[in-house]
Formats: sequence, structure tokens, C-alpha cells
Amino acid sequence: MLFATDLNTVSHAIQLAVAPVFLLTAVAGMITAVAGRLARIIDRARLIEDRIEAAAVGDPMTAAYLELARLRRRGTLVNVCIALLTFGAILIGLTIVALFLGETTELQIFRMATASFLSGVICFLLALLCFLAETLLATRILKFGKGKGA
Repeated sequence: MLFATDLNTVSHAIQLAVAPVFLLTAVAGMITAVAGRLARIIDRARLIEDRIEAAAVGDPMTAAYLELARLRRRGTLVNVCIALLTFGAILIGLTIVALFLGETTELQIFRMATASFLSGVICFLLALLCFLAETLLATRILKFGKGKGA
């Protein structure tokens, strides 16, 4: 495997490989936002579990168990979202490596770069759908003032 030694080829390879880094930045921002939502879900679930443990033995606390079930569904969606984002980031990272190697060596791996980039974008789009579903679930729980004279 011979590597390119002229400056023009290497600088073009870097330019080509850096383009997907912008998508990696978007993925990192999404992971941060979704991880924050997961932390909030976990905090709320712990609070509800503490209330259930502190309640009287004969009190069924049906509403609390229903909320825990909703939080569990939301947590599952958030975990799937984080997994898709992470897998997408890995695929985009592989795209960067493939683009750079394809430009600076004699390896013919541009098809792999195309497949990994498209797969990474699909993972990102699926993660956005999970994020939307979790957000809709979270807002469906809210009452927005119903029952208080509204």
C-alpha cells in the first residue's frame, strides 16, 4: 500500500475527509441533548420510586405506576436514540477514514465510503424520529392547566 507523497493530493484528501466532520458535530450535539433528557427521565423515575416506597403498604399508587411505565417507554426510546447516534457517528468516522485512504492510497474504497456515509445519515435520521417520538410521549403526559378552571 503506497501513500501519496505530494502535498496537493494530501491536502485534497484532508479537505475531502473533513466534510463529514460537520455531521459528526451535529451528532455530538444531539447526543448531548438526548443524554440530558435521559438524565431527567432517570431523576423523575427515582423520585416516583421513592414516593412508592414511602407510601403506605395498602395504598396501590396506581398513578405512580402508570407514570413509571411511561417513563420506562421514554427511557427506551432515548436509549435507542443514543445507540443510533453512536452507531451513526462510528459510520461517519469510518467514512472519514475511507475517504482519506481512498484519496491518498491505491485502495479502491470509495464504495465503502459511500455506504458508510449513507448508513450514518440513515442512523441519524432514525435517531431524530426516536427523539420526536420521545418528545411527543413526554408532552402527552402534561396536562397544561387542564382541570384548573381551564
